[in-house]
Amino acid sequence: MTTETDILASTTEQNLSLRAQAELLAPVLIRIGTGILRYGLVIVLLWIGGMKFTAYEAAGIAPLEIHSPLMSWAYYLLGERNLSNLLGVIEIALGLGIALRQVRPRISGIASLVSVGMFLTTLTFLFTTPGWEPTLGGFPGLSALPGQFLLKDIVLLGAAVFTAGEAFAAVPGPETRVEHTVSATSAKH
Repeated sequence: MTTETDILASTTEQNLSLRAQAELLAPVLIRIGTGILRYGLVIVLLWIGGMKFTAYEAAGIAPLEIHSPLMSWAYYLLGERNLSNLLGVIEIALGLGIALRQVRPRISGIASLVSVGMFLTTLTFLFTTPGWEPTLGGFPGLSALPGQFLLKDIVLLGAAVFTAGEAFAAVPGPETRVEHTVSATSAKH
C-alpha cells in the first residue's frame, strides 16, 4: 500500500532529478545558444554586407538612407551605389571581426560594439522612413517595407550587445599574461 509519505518522497526525488538534469543541461544550452547567436550574427552581417554590392540592394535601401537625418548626407555625398558599397564593406568587416572571438576576443568585442551602433542607426529608420501602414490605422501597424524589414534589427541589436559582453569577458587580463609568461619560462628550466 502506497502512503502519502511514499508519494511525497517519490515526487521530491523526481523534482530533484529534474532539477539536476536542468542544471546539467543549462550550460550546454548556453554554450550552444551563444555559438548560434554569435555565428548567426556573423552570417547575417556577411550575407547582408555582400548583398550591398548589388544594384538591387543599393536601390532597396536608398529610401531608408534618403529619409534618415543620420544617413542622408552620406547618400548625397557618395551616391546610391558608393554608399551601399561602403556599408557592405563595413558589415563584412564587422562580421569577420565578430567571428574572431576564439582567437581575438578584444577585436570581436569591438566589432560587436560597432555593430550595436549600426543597429541603433538602422532602428532609427523605423521613425524617419514613412512606413506606418495607413490601412492598419497607422501606428503600430508596420508595413512590410521598411517596418517589418527593420524590426528584426531589435534582435540583431540584442545579439550584438550580448556578443560584445561575452567577447570582452574572454579578453585575458594582465595577470593571465604574467602567469602564462611565468609558466612558459619555468618550463624551460
